[in-house]
Amino acid sequence: MENIKIGEFEIAPGESRQLELPVSKLYTNAPVSLPVHIFRSKKEGPVIFVSAAVHGDELNGIEITRRLISQKNFKLTRGTLIVVPMVNVYGVVTQSRYMPDRRDLNRSFPGSAKGSLAGRVAHIFMTEIIKHCDFGIDLHTGAIHRSNLPQIRADLSDPEVKELAEVFGVTVVLNSEVLEGSLRESAFAAGTKVLLYEAGEALRFDELSIRAGLKGVLNVLQHLKMIRKPAAKKRKVEPFIANNSSWTRANASGIVSNLVSLGDHVLKGQVLARICGPFGDILGEVQATRGGIIIGQQNIPLAQEGEAMFHIASFEEDHEDIAEQIETANELLLPEDEGLLRG
Repeated sequence: MENIKIGEFEIAPGESRQLELPVSKLYTNAPVSLPVHIFRSKKEGPVIFVSAAVHGDELNGIEITRRLISQKNFKLTRGTLIVVPMVNVYGVVTQSRYMPDRRDLNRSFPGSAKGSLAGRVAHIFMTEIIKHCDFGIDLHTGAIHRSNLPQIRADLSDPEVKELAEVFGVTVVLNSEVLEGSLRESAFAAGTKVLLYEAGEALRFDELSIRAGLKGVLNVLQHLKMIRKPAAKKRKVEPFIANNSSWTRANASGIVSNLVSLGDHVLKGQVLARICGPFGDILGEVQATRGGIIIGQQNIPLAQEGEAMFHIASFEEDHEDIAEQIETANELLLPEDEGLLRG
């Protein structure tokens, strides 16, 4: 095995190292760097990255990577793990989804060494991280005021990607084509196969989403034989693949009263929420445009006409069974009594 070179740093087989990869400078001339933690085994094997906060306000992934890195006696049996807890450092500092130039970093790949700030960060990530990797897991959340049910999004036309998506161990797997300019698109073009994990809400820690994400990353590492499997057999979560999904939108502007929650099974035409005026009069009812499972929803109790309210995914399997599986999986990750203690 050869050394891996990231920036000016060389990491030898069997070495674990934290480094700061220079990115740019603030107006004050203070340096900004990309934090990277590398674990290497002495034994040859896959190279995988785990990244968080490509959108700077998506914080769950930062906590997932922190827990991954700080695990006691964490040791690779083969291969290399590259963890990047904050890709968009600027956005994390300012609690913003975007880069300071107002660009979406996840639409700026593969980037350019002489491009915009977002393009330069994307270029650094591609040339210093992606080029080494066979696989990747990119951790995301819903946007501000929107929550996502723990889910994997991936292009399932690739058998190896499909296998890893199912191994990750969340109930919902969304067959999703890559978006132009995204990390996932550019990584795939470079020969790196990436899963995108979506769970929770921007600017919030959600314990269920964090636990599901950490467990999923460990499941993938175990599947790739990069870490040892635990002696005790764990109950396996059955994944269900959704090939179609869409957002149901508000048909009026006003104050929202939700009638359903994430993970619920809904029927086409079912009333999902009522929209009322300030005097209590009902101005509209948001009805499901398809039957399926709610995998995303808006949280703020105010709606503008036409605004996306509920993200519904459709599956070939019985939706009631899937809803029950989701509830069971949630209880395994965060038992009811523990949830009560957390308030």
